[in-house]
Amino acid sequence: MGAFGRMTDRRDLLRALEALLFVSDEPVASVVLAQALEVDRREVDQLCEELGRAYEERDAGIVIRSIAGGWRLSTHPDAAPFVEQYVLSSRHARLTKAALETLSIVAYKQPVTRHQISAIRGVNSDGVLTALIDRSLVVEVGREEGPGRPILYGTTPEFLERLGLPSLSALPSLAPLLGAGAEVADAADAADADPAGGD
Repeated sequence: MGAFGRMTDRRDLLRALEALLFVSDEPVASVVLAQALEVDRREVDQLCEELGRAYEERDAGIVIRSIAGGWRLSTHPDAAPFVEQYVLSSRHARLTKAALETLSIVAYKQPVTRHQISAIRGVNSDGVLTALIDRSLVVEVGREEGPGRPILYGTTPEFLERLGLPSLSALPSLAPLLGAGAEVADAADAADADPAGGD
């Protein structure tokens, strides 16, 4: 039994399912949703279909789809012209502080995972990262070889164009900004590389 106890009210299950799908940026497998909701996989599929019918009945702007081996919320196809216009008009809007922080981490640490970005910033950066992807400043560049094979992110040619840089090597060095802390880290690295202590 999970931290919140087994949910038995169907409305609670539907609400929780919708919340899980809302915060997920990739299709979520039925088995994963089943574990989170503490129900069996077949019930998850029934709940997803029920949620989809509820969206249809109220002519919602979102739909639920079974794609790539999982379930995912997406915008309704009929709303595509409005969504496209909104995304394109906001693409060149000024970047927020959170977006600049996230973009800096991706630029200097790439390829980098979503988890690594959030760990460096100290806050969940999913929404900001999605916004940067929508603006074509960040893109998926592959998958890490570790457990779960998380997506790796990097910057795009448009990022370089917006900053007026010929290549990533033209990014300013971080060393002067890190000051004494960088010198201490360099000394520690040097000691690790020479276990004999240079004697």
